[in-house]
Amino acid sequence: MSFDGIFTHLMVQELQNELVNGRVNKIHQPYENEVIFVIRSQGKNHKLLLSAHPSYARIQCTQATYTNPETPPTFLMMLRKYLDGAILETIEQVANDRVVHFHFTRRDELGDLQNFVLIVELMGRHSTILLMNRATGKIVDTIKHIGHSQNTYRTLLPGSLYVAPPKQDTVDPYTLNQTKVFEMLSRLEELSPKVLQQTFQGFGRDTADELVSRLKERPNEKVTVWEEFFAELADPVPTYLKSGNKEFFTPVPFHSLMEQAEWQETYQSLSALLDAFYHEKADRDRVKQQGSELLKKIDNELKRNKHKLEKRQQTLRESENAEEFRQKGELLTTFMAQVPRGAGEVELANYYDENKPIKIALDPALTPNQNAQKYFQRYQKLKNAVKLIHQQIAETKDEIAYLESVEAQLEIAAPKDLLTIREELAAQGYVKNRTKQRKKQTPSQPERFLSSDGTEILVGKNNLQNDQLTLKTARKTDYWLHTKNIPGSHVIIRSDSPSEETILEAAELAAYFSKYRHSAQVPVDLVQVKHIRKPNGAKPGFVIYENQTTYYVTPEETILDLKQN
Repeated sequence: MSFDGIFTHLMVQELQNELVNGRVNKIHQPYENEVIFVIRSQGKNHKLLLSAHPSYARIQCTQATYTNPETPPTFLMMLRKYLDGAILETIEQVANDRVVHFHFTRRDELGDLQNFVLIVELMGRHSTILLMNRATGKIVDTIKHIGHSQNTYRTLLPGSLYVAPPKQDTVDPYTLNQTKVFEMLSRLEELSPKVLQQTFQGFGRDTADELVSRLKERPNEKVTVWEEFFAELADPVPTYLKSGNKEFFTPVPFHSLMEQAEWQETYQSLSALLDAFYHEKADRDRVKQQGSELLKKIDNELKRNKHKLEKRQQTLRESENAEEFRQKGELLTTFMAQVPRGAGEVELANYYDENKPIKIALDPALTPNQNAQKYFQRYQKLKNAVKLIHQQIAETKDEIAYLESVEAQLEIAAPKDLLTIREELAAQGYVKNRTKQRKKQTPSQPERFLSSDGTEILVGKNNLQNDQLTLKTARKTDYWLHTKNIPGSHVIIRSDSPSEETILEAAELAAYFSKYRHSAQVPVDLVQVKHIRKPNGAKPGFVIYENQTTYYVTPEETILDLKQN
């Protein structure tokens, strides 16, 4: 479901119950398009997330953890200047649209009361967040600056008068009585989701589909169905559904989606539902954006090394025929008088093979002696190459394995992990160091899980973490897991005698945090740490081991429920 007007209406009600009359304690802007207010209300702190993300725009309370940037953005500094310590007086939705106004009051240095409106417009890629002075109607600042050249209808710049988004010719369903509902439903040219969306304000496609489906089931009770639907919405049962490759969130169970649902779960609040639905998706998107340079570099390096491996393997195959080139050179030298000038090939008796006739290709531009020398040169070149080629192939395969491990780590990385991965790649010479960093960032830590019987399991999220975890953090008696011949994380069980249940859960974690996380029957090796060693000069994350036991597991996302904060 999209974050439509109906869902916005219900979310505003939820936030009103939790946040109104609360005081702003802190304000953060962890990402370019997202702001978090820590509001003290009803005796506890609430984290209010306002997102103008082009794909995941939303408002909600969140439990997710965020890492703040080293330098606060300008918009954040402006919010802190005007809203730090402010009281949230009310939250209101504009009609049934995806526009929400947060009304704040605070006293300035002179004790005068100031009124500000924080406006959040949830409009897909046009989503924005802006602060407006209620008295003047002028914009103080906005998270996205939109000039006249970008939007002729309105400008969103500091000092400009705020102009609301253009109104649609639709009716707010929350303002209608029974008679009006009956009239409007009766006048619909057809009962379809599209017509419903064009008539009533705030209906996303999923909501319209659901209501139309219910109306068609009882065509003679349209007003009753309408009222029942909105009465059900008034008491939300937040629902997360999966059907095929698609995922949905709905404020109540939608019958039209439930029929095909393969999995569903309900939540205590709409905010908890959105945390479950959006958090990983938003993180993945941020990693894709912030790590695009790294992903592109790794992809290019992989292509280059695979091409290099192909050429070296071709050279190896040719080296196996080196003796054939020497023999042809010898035959041309022995029977030089029989080799005509300017010929493209010659047939000679092969005394290496019972004088059987052999055809030898020639370069017509060369003399018989020059053709013979050319075969000797090719023989010598391949003979010399074969001495190094096995080592070069091994080195290239190691390079590919390392790059694939980094690629797999980028697929599971959180935004906070990107810095460590970048540092690793810089140390290996793949990317340039960022010299302008003013202070060293705290490196990300391995993920911590507790097995069903309470045993601690640690999971490395990048190669530097993997090395630290396996070679320094882990005790010699702890157990180590890794997918067999598959790029993935190092996993440590902090026990010298783990239960079978713990081993299987750790193996599933190793499979989940690997390149084959979506596969079935992933092989995972288990070995005690004392049987692991790192060769001299090996790349980060690379170790060798022996005495392993192999388990086969199918990773499921539910294994992440073992995670500890």
